[in-house]
Amino acid sequence: MGAAGASIDEMAGERRQLINVAYRLLGSLTESEDAVQEAYARWYALPRSRQDEIVSPGAWLTTVTGRICLDVLGSARARRERYVGAWLPDPLPDHTEWDRGHGTDPADQMVLDESVTMAFLVVLESMTPAERVAFVLHDVFRYPFAEIAGILGRTSAACKQLAASARRRVRVARAPVTAAQQADAVRHVKEAWEAKDIAALVELLDPAAVMTADGGGMVGTVLRPIEGGVRIAQYMVAIADKAPGFELLERSVNGVPGLVAQRAGTVMTVASFDVTDGRVTRIWAVRNPEKLRPWVRASSWPSLPEAGLR
Repeated sequence: MGAAGASIDEMAGERRQLINVAYRLLGSLTESEDAVQEAYARWYALPRSRQDEIVSPGAWLTTVTGRICLDVLGSARARRERYVGAWLPDPLPDHTEWDRGHGTDPADQMVLDESVTMAFLVVLESMTPAERVAFVLHDVFRYPFAEIAGILGRTSAACKQLAASARRRVRVARAPVTAAQQADAVRHVKEAWEAKDIAALVELLDPAAVMTADGGGMVGTVLRPIEGGVRIAQYMVAIADKAPGFELLERSVNGVPGLVAQRAGTVMTVASFDVTDGRVTRIWAVRNPEKLRPWVRASSWPSLPEAGLR
């Protein structure tokens, strides 16, 4: 059946899948939404006769979205070189906690699984645009290499090689940890941080741990990663000392346990953690207000002074 048999509702129903694809490719909710909107705009700009020739509008939309994302990834590297401080992917709240004041927020349509954890997305950032597209579409969404070849403008064999190269990066970077282990580690960090207990924090942090913060030049934060468990612990306690009444909230961040700092009903910082053998190896703290929009109306949460990684 061609596109003539595809209803408006069926076309709109593809949006959830496209948003999920685009976010994993770009790591940005805004850019993902823009890419999907552009794909739909191109569809509706087609003559009806051309639409009728397309057997699978969903596959067509995925192909176009993939090409748009590939172009965005190509230009993103240059833009991120001009970005103030470190660039991190947008943190995602749980479906029950995103800002519903924004209506059809793409975060509400996101499938929260291992492929959207901050640790996974950061590894994706280390790939070339072509590797990322090939890997995400094939290994995460199970698209055949023949279709991916059409997006990348390469042969199926070349796309297989790209995905294999990307897979090796992921395999090296990944360290399995259960949800319970992650939650325990995050909870202990929260307790030690609130208690301003440097010794306890040092015990919870891997000696080679790294903390990266993303303020985007819009709020105060460290511009370079802090390396070493001792230095990170000292920094975290210094933050707490500057914020009387300091409090943290345990929340799901990109589908796994994380911490949120809030002030007067507004989320100031969202922190994600990577845990190996019970110790925290990486902390990613997002403070850029542009990236916290899905979180900012969590008015039912307890208030929290601005303790967020400043």
